[in-house]
Amino acid sequence: MFTGLIEEIGHISGIVKGRNSYQFIIKADKILIDSKVGDSICTNGACLTITQMSRTTFTVDVMSETVIMTNFKELKNGSPVNLERAMKLSDRLGGHLVSGHIDGLGRIISMDKDDIAWRIKIKANKELINKILDKGSIAVDGISLTVVSVSDSSFEISIIPHTALETTLLQKKVNDTVNLETDMIGKYVFRFLEKSKTENSPSVTMELLQKNGFL
Repeated sequence: MFTGLIEEIGHISGIVKGRNSYQFIIKADKILIDSKVGDSICTNGACLTITQMSRTTFTVDVMSETVIMTNFKELKNGSPVNLERAMKLSDRLGGHLVSGHIDGLGRIISMDKDDIAWRIKIKANKELINKILDKGSIAVDGISLTVVSVSDSSFEISIIPHTALETTLLQKKVNDTVNLETDMIGKYVFRFLEKSKTENSPSVTMELLQKNGFL
């Protein structure tokens, strides 16, 4: 489990391509301090397991399902990646609950300066858009962000200078893809409501929501 607060920008220093998989060697500093083989590292939003380590790098394996669901196939040597270690139960939850399980890809359609901030509009498919709430939380390439607005085919986020400095987001450009993970709690509520539409499911009432822990 992660918070979406990026600890460090790492860089791809080696890529081994399989038939439908990848092995990445990632150069890092801060996140290696107390990490070990077997630990989880959120890499551009995806939870990956450290399989090897050196003093300055760590290695992860990326299976075919992760390749399909992410933009990892677009990474190359030197590409920057957002990194975050798994949270401790004693940590402050400064962002939001991020599982590291990517729901799909978005595509940047505009990037505009807004005083001190940058407003970024991202296009996504209908299935993802249906799970995104105005003023709700979303992880974009692993970064915990607040949704400024949402339409039928896109949503908008805004980032402050600190986020711009500490993440890779402003290194992106229009038409680049980003990994998206919608809000975990919102997904459970959405799934619950979808199931309630089936013929044998009870109607959604305040009493039913309360009984199932949503209120």
